Amino acid sequence: MTNRASWRVPRRRFLQHAAGLGAAAFGFPLARRASAQGMPGIHGTDFAPRAKRAIWLFMGGGPSQIDLFDYKPSLRERFNEDLPASVINAQRLTGMTSRQDRLPIAPSRFEFQQNQQNGAWVSDLLPWTRRIAHELTIIKTVSTEAINHEPAMLAVNTGSQLGGKPAFGAWLAYALGPAAADMPAYAVMTSSFSTRYFVQALAARLWGNAFLPSSTGGVVMRGVGDPVLYLPNPAGVSDESRRIMLSALHDLNAKAALEVGDPSIQDRNDQYVMAFRMQHSVPGLSDLGAEPAATLDLYGQSVYTPGTFAANCVAARRMLERGVRFVQIYHRGWDAHRNAPENHSAQCGDIDQACYGLISDLKARGMLEDTLVIWGGEFGRTVYCQGPLTRDDYGRDHHPRCFTMWLAGGGARPGLVYGETDEFSYNVLDGEVPLRDLHATLLHLFGLEANRLTFRHSGLEERLVGVVEPARVRTELIA
Repeated sequence: MTNRASWRVPRRRFLQHAAGLGAAAFGFPLARRASAQGMPGIHGTDFAPRAKRAIWLFMGGGPSQIDLFDYKPSLRERFNEDLPASVINAQRLTGMTSRQDRLPIAPSRFEFQQNQQNGAWVSDLLPWTRRIAHELTIIKTVSTEAINHEPAMLAVNTGSQLGGKPAFGAWLAYALGPAAADMPAYAVMTSSFSTRYFVQALAARLWGNAFLPSSTGGVVMRGVGDPVLYLPNPAGVSDESRRIMLSALHDLNAKAALEVGDPSIQDRNDQYVMAFRMQHSVPGLSDLGAEPAATLDLYGQSVYTPGTFAANCVAARRMLERGVRFVQIYHRGWDAHRNAPENHSAQCGDIDQACYGLISDLKARGMLEDTLVIWGGEFGRTVYCQGPLTRDDYGRDHHPRCFTMWLAGGGARPGLVYGETDEFSYNVLDGEVPLRDLHATLLHLFGLEANRLTFRHSGLEERLVGVVEPARVRTELIA
């Protein structure tokens, strides 16, 4: 895959591209000539893709794998026993539990049942998800090196615990470009949630473009009110006057490019062009009034409340149909240091039927085959209790060593339950999937070779999967 070797580009190429995109947006006659020039920074696939678009359902805060997917019935006999030191084996603990006098085992209070078609064990907290477990690729052995929320969320979203790296969706947008001229390649939504404590803030760097072109960053779409803030024209400003103003601004930027040659000028032009197009394509995306009641009912009753996870799932499906390539839906509130059963009961009520509805809806429309759905958080929860322990109530600390994520559609292998953890859901026994391998596998489903998807920045070849340790595509997760 070709790299951008420096920030300087030939003036002729820059101006051809700048004039071409401006013309395409504002109706200038140069549009036809520029269409043959291509769009710099967009390279296409390395091989035939399985997925063409994706929805990432991000559970911010760290869902408990022990209470949801990693069934450990033998732990009930070990209630309140100390977790053996040999299991921890000098692994790092957070400051919240490292000073506890003891680390007592807290078995899940919830029952599990099997999906009738593939036998996957799923908690009673997720009865709707259990119905579609045979459509999912459940990975029980994802691991991360980060033990606190902010670096862990950065790691799963950007491939690095440090800020200043592009998000997964930005890399997709950079490699593949937008699927439609009047919609962004990457959109982000945040959802309402039921808990009111231990809620992590969401920073825009989780969906940012960093050093990639600004057109690749996530565009925040709201589920309530105008989908994109400040997108409509102010009162008294017509579309025609807006077009004239942007056309003049485009010409001024092109003139500045002659003197500077900085691609960031073109990035700004691209943003103006996209915003102008989105004024007509975005309104109505979050208006679900035209959706049949039978479709909405798949997602549960909360779908009728704007801004909920269920309503955002429907809006995400509509965005994919309009040409958005990648939609990320954030659902916060999964941090369960206290009252984990209460917390997860409420949180699962927010998302369970909506996940079922999304998968069922995509499948009914023939979209699931080439739409990848990703579910999971930044890490899991500990088997030992944080704070007071009873059989019905317990808290759980952060656990990065093994946690559960699932995939659906887009070439992922349906019905697979992958990986094995120890009897405490603490260490991986078989099939560990570090984040770099997960990212490499997701890129592979989009027809992209992770080690070839690079961008030269400040003299370094940057990659989503990093440049230190090799990333391996987990072909066993692919249908």
